Amino acid sequence: MTAPSTAAAPSKGSGSVSGGSGPSAGSRILQKLAIDRFSGVYIIVVLVVIFCLWIPQTFATQANLRVLLASQAITGIIALAATVCLISGVFDLSIGGTMSLSISMVGVLQATGGVNPVVAVVISLAAGAVVGCINAVVVTRFGIDPVIGTLAMSAVLAAVSWWVAHGETVLYGLSPTFVSFGDIVLGIPAPIIYLAVIAVVAWYILEHTPAGRYLYAAGANPVAARLSGVNVTKLTWGALISSGVLASAAGIALTLQLGTAPFAGGVSYLLPAYAAAFLGSTQIEPGRFNVAGTVVSMFIVAVAVRGLQLRLPDAPWIADLVQGVILLLAVGFAVWARRRRIARG
Repeated sequence: MTAPSTAAAPSKGSGSVSGGSGPSAGSRILQKLAIDRFSGVYIIVVLVVIFCLWIPQTFATQANLRVLLASQAITGIIALAATVCLISGVFDLSIGGTMSLSISMVGVLQATGGVNPVVAVVISLAAGAVVGCINAVVVTRFGIDPVIGTLAMSAVLAAVSWWVAHGETVLYGLSPTFVSFGDIVLGIPAPIIYLAVIAVVAWYILEHTPAGRYLYAAGANPVAARLSGVNVTKLTWGALISSGVLASAAGIALTLQLGTAPFAGGVSYLLPAYAAAFLGSTQIEPGRFNVAGTVVSMFIVAVAVRGLQLRLPDAPWIADLVQGVILLLAVGFAVWARRRRIARG
């Protein structure tokens, strides 16, 4: 996908031939806050108001806000893993399996192996990088379609995770020091701080460095990028390795948050991650995947799901329904927007 073109802003004091004074300051502000870019922010505000009025006794509470933030921090990290790969033009369907492997490894290494928690974290992150390397070999060297290749890798990772944890959740044995890094800091769940740091770093790299611009170019048109001298293969490697590391980081963050290492705990995060990433391509910078849009979209899904769950506690299917519908709508809108841009030339 290519970034939408933007018209140069008129210089201060410039006017048209007919003597017009140009857009006013108010008009410029409205343009910057255009609904086509920030509709997600407005939707979040509307949803919050609706649920606060509908179920104020459960939704409009500090405890619910903390639960909402803490639960979405993990989704946000793995959604950024999906976003990086989508920017490069490939799908990584193994991020859920990579997250599950990371959870099992960081838990078993501490509980059974007695490994220092810092070493356990480093090993788990390294495992995610290795998964990314294998995916890159499959996609770039063997020429296998990324969807098929990473889906197959997901199945392999499920088997490896079973071998590591023997199909069991690690309930005891995690280092207290390790678990303390998942506590609340200044009233904010620690995982949301980790998400903020990762998102800012990813945003800066993707939007303000040559590597980020090349990655967007490679994802938008790999043939043109190659003809321009861009090493598309190298960028694909970088995207898949980054995706694996971020997926592992999400698994570690979940383990910190829960104080346990749930077996196959990453599988359920695959759909929310892609729902946020695709919906994110309609936000902030419509028409292309972007970090800020992914984060905003993640909270749209989160607020909608959380509010409906509190209102309908006996409907466990709410989360799957909302995420599935939003994913379909987001992909459909992204395809429509792309075709519209092509039609405009």
